[in-house]
Amino acid sequence: MHSLGTQIVAELYACDKERLNDVAFVKQAMLAAARDSGATIVADAFHHFSPHGVSGAVIIAESHLSIHTWPEYGYAAVDLFTCGNTVDGEKAFLSLKQALGAQQVSTMELHRGLVEMMGVDPATVVHKPGDAA
Repeated sequence: MHSLGTQIVAELYACDKERLNDVAFVKQAMLAAARDSGATIVADAFHHFSPHGVSGAVIIAESHLSIHTWPEYGYAAVDLFTCGNTVDGEKAFLSLKQALGAQQVSTMELHRGLVEMMGVDPATVVHKPGDAA
């Protein structure tokens, strides 16, 4: 199966509640996860909600990593979407799992942009301008 991108949707349970509510910590953990995966960081935005919770995204040249936390439940919802084959989304997920101290996880991997459904020759598909097929 050829696809334009891979998305890991992750549920992180029994995380460290203080870490989940610390916007600076969550931001650094997300940036580290992007770096650990080999991604090219372009921009980031994070927000702390009152009284608790953090949402944020790291935009990478290969797509994005996003998170929303519920510290009161020790839970984080994470989305890791990468295009091409230069980024290891699993490394990003494992980095974030460790940083947040998740004791239980549930993940689902999706292949997005199925080339076979586009009616194009998979050998001609590139992920970024200038990439070799």
